[in-house]
Amino acid sequence: MLVQRLGAPSDFDPLLERVRDARIVLIGEATHGNYDYYRLREQLTRRLIAECGFSFVAVEGDWPDCDRVHRSVTAAPGGAADPRVALERFERWPTWMWANAEVARFCSWLRAWNVERPQDARAGFHGLDVYSLWESMQAIFDYLGEEDPGSLEAAQDAYRCFEPYGKRVEEYGMASRFVSARCEEEVVRLLARTREQAAADGPDSFSAWQNAEVVAGAERYYRSMVGGGPESWNIRDTHMTDTLDRLLERYGPGARGVVWAHNTHVGDARATDMAADGMVNIGQLARERHGADEVVLVGFGGYRGTVIAAPRWGSPAEAMVVPPARPGSVEHRLHELMPERAVLVFGGDDQPGWVTGTADHRAIGVVYDPSFESWGNYVPTRLGERYDALIWCDETTALHPLPALTTPGEMETYPAGV
Repeated sequence: MLVQRLGAPSDFDPLLERVRDARIVLIGEATHGNYDYYRLREQLTRRLIAECGFSFVAVEGDWPDCDRVHRSVTAAPGGAADPRVALERFERWPTWMWANAEVARFCSWLRAWNVERPQDARAGFHGLDVYSLWESMQAIFDYLGEEDPGSLEAAQDAYRCFEPYGKRVEEYGMASRFVSARCEEEVVRLLARTREQAAADGPDSFSAWQNAEVVAGAERYYRSMVGGGPESWNIRDTHMTDTLDRLLERYGPGARGVVWAHNTHVGDARATDMAADGMVNIGQLARERHGADEVVLVGFGGYRGTVIAAPRWGSPAEAMVVPPARPGSVEHRLHELMPERAVLVFGGDDQPGWVTGTADHRAIGVVYDPSFESWGNYVPTRLGERYDALIWCDETTALHPLPALTTPGEMETYPAGV
């Protein structure tokens, strides 16, 4: 194991050496509302793009929202000249996950970096998630109306099937327990027609295809959600991994991708208690599909500080105090052993017992109650197996949300929101 104190972006050199020729680098976060994690992830990602030639950033966000950001950062026709404008259009609660000053700064840098390069060499920004059923449906209508009016019937059939439930997709999930209420057939037809049309080259074609994949994934997700258990989680993370693979194929031979998501999606689920519950995640699936040498998983951890989160699902965000990590946890041990900020690169035969053994590792979602620290908010973890590297911040501060329109969030990640 190698430990490097962090003080400047150049201090990521040992981690970049570990990346080498990896095709995918997944970079986590221990909370969705922390300035330090986002800032350090930004610094690392800038180097991956500028020095290592990574092709895109794919985040735990909705495809249509992130597609507006993508058009801005790549200076595509119709894209906003300022990426902040695209980020402020995020509406799904919790908007602060991506509509924040830290992401806006990165996107402004990415646009400036991109405009100095040919269009086909510009780094993209994409969403991996599965939730945007209605937004993706509308995007498909817009695309087919211009490119393939003959396929609009399939889209209209799918829309009519979901329409009785309005935007209350949880009601569709409940109703789908009865075969007559399911929209599977209509969605399959929509996906087939859109995929066929999207066989032509062009970013708009690919985006329409991906929106159809979102509709198909969302239908499966909401139908499984009402049954409880790990199935809906697995559908979501499998969809995100499938999207990652489609992006790699779309960007062509030699493409390399960076993923931004919560530690619970990035760190290999097999090194946690998630495996015993039958759950998989992006980190595990990426390793299985591409091989461990092609994938680098980077987690984050912190001892105490402040975070942006909400006390209840759908309520306004606020800055909350994160208390010192509980004794025996990964974070408590690193507080005792590590400098204020450091990057730990795992591997080799000299790994200590606290890296190879199991210890609780803190995970904070968009809903947070610090009083739960005595019994919740932690995931039993074998650190050196879950990640290839960990970025450590002893004390952290809350990020800075942008003003954004907010609509009620979905219930699918309730109550924690990771």
